[in-house]
Order: sequence, then structure tokens, then C-alpha cells
Amino acid sequence: QTASPTFTHVYAALAAIINTKFPNIGELLLKRLIINFKRGFKRKDKLRCTASVRFIAHMVNQQVAHEVLALEILTLLLESPTDDSAEVAITFLKEVGQKLTEVSPRGIHAIFERLRHVLHESTLDKRTQYMIEVMFQVRKDGFKDNPSVPEELDLVQEEDQFTHMITLDDATSGEEILNVFKVDPEYEQNEEKYKDIKKELLDEGSGSDSDGSDDDSDSSDSEDEEKEENKTEIVDNTETNLISLRRTIYLTLQSSLDFEEATHKLLKLQLKPGQEMELCHMIIDCC
Repeated sequence: QTASPTFTHVYAALAAIINTKFPNIGELLLKRLIINFKRGFKRKDKLRCTASVRFIAHMVNQQVAHEVLALEILTLLLESPTDDSAEVAITFLKEVGQKLTEVSPRGIHAIFERLRHVLHESTLDKRTQYMIEVMFQVRKDGFKDNPSVPEELDLVQEEDQFTHMITLDDATSGEEILNVFKVDPEYEQNEEKYKDIKKELLDEGSGSDSDGSDDDSDSSDSEDEEKEENKTEIVDNTETNLISLRRTIYLTLQSSLDFEEATHKLLKLQLKPGQEMELCHMIIDCC
């Protein structure tokens, strides 16, 4: 993707399809992208930051990542703007702007107000100031030259997609140990499971094998349900997670246009058992 950034939207569409069947892979990819961005930001590596934010933008467009992550990145880049950070922010905003306008109009309004402040009061280079002015015109035109998801890449139904609520602070480990090959003692059984899911993804085995594929899909569905059950059994109520949850709830409420939009977004947060009271407390605090 870094070598061919023009195809980023294609890679994101592929990741979105895989994410519907293997959410853990989508989550891992997202964490590694965030870590790569944070490393580039810390080292002031513009190329690395730009490549990472473009991929993250299209992951948000495909609803693999939550829009709160996009707002966090834009806020970070424009907090103490330099020519490079402002340029990265504009690149990111061009890619994700249309989606943010749909799902978080208040959030993107706040970002453009910050850009307006940066334009009038900062000492940025003339070239960067011109890029900011062009960005306002792009927004006025409704991001028509930068659609969130091209029609030919809109391949996943909204109800089938699994959106990961990962913030900048949540991505601490890229699980690099997974890059090391390990012998799988149950290789043949796992390979059979993978073939079943592969058939379903690629629509293989249709026609005469439809009954068999139905059985395969049923078995894969039951496996997915078991995985979901296993996921919900893990309850982590550490203070770090609570702080992250509060921040996410706050950003969600602030970026919503009205109470109905806020309610819809909060229902998609997928709270862990015992966190419902924390949601109530945060709503009262925000009020």
C-alpha cells in the first residue's frame, strides 16, 4: 500500500470483505496501521504518516474503523500544526471527509473551524495555506471528486460489517509474534474450516453443490457464533479501559447532530458487561 497509495481504496475494500468473516484480522490490521501512524508522527516521517492515514481513512469509509478514530487523528495533527502535519491532515480529510459529513457533521464542522483558525493565525508556509483554502472549496463541493466508497467497491452490506471501536491509545501492540511461523498441530482440521469460509466468500460450489455449501455456511456460522460467545466471556474492567470508554462516549456525543444520532451511535458501541452504568454517568456528565 505504501508503494502503491493510489490503490489504497482497493486494499481497504478487500480488508472490509475479510473483516466480515475474520474480524480479528481486521482489528489487527487496524492496530498495525495506527501504530505505524504514531511511529511516523513521532519521528516526523511525512511519507509514513500519509500512507497510514490514507489507509485508515478508507477503513473508516468501509466502516471497518469507527469515525471517532478519524476525528482523533485530525485533532492530533491540528493540535500544534506544522507544514507537514497540516498537509497530512488535509490528505486525510480529503479521503474521509465525505463519510464524516454523513455520520458526524458536528465533528467535521469542528475540524474545519480549527483549520480556519490555523489559516488565520498560524505562520504556515504559503503553499500550506493555499492547500487549506482549497480544502474549504472541496468541502463546499461536497467532496464530489473524493467519494467515500466508489460504487464498484461497495461490496459489503452495512449489517454484515463489523466496526472496530479502536482509538489511538488502544493500539499498543501489533502482535508481531504472529509474523513468526509456528507449526499448527491441527493444521488439517483448520484448513478444512478455512476452505468452507473461502467457498462462502468467493461464492464457490454453487449449483449442484448448493446443499453442501449450505451445510458449510451453517457450520461456519455456528463457529462464528461460538467465537462471538468466547469474545463476550472476556471482561476487562481496568482503569485504562474505563478512561478510554469515557473518552469514546464523550467524542461520540460531541460529534452527534441530535439526540437520535447520538442514541444510534451509542447503541453501536458494544459495551462490555458492567459498563452500562459508566455510560449513564458519562451522559449525565456531558449534560
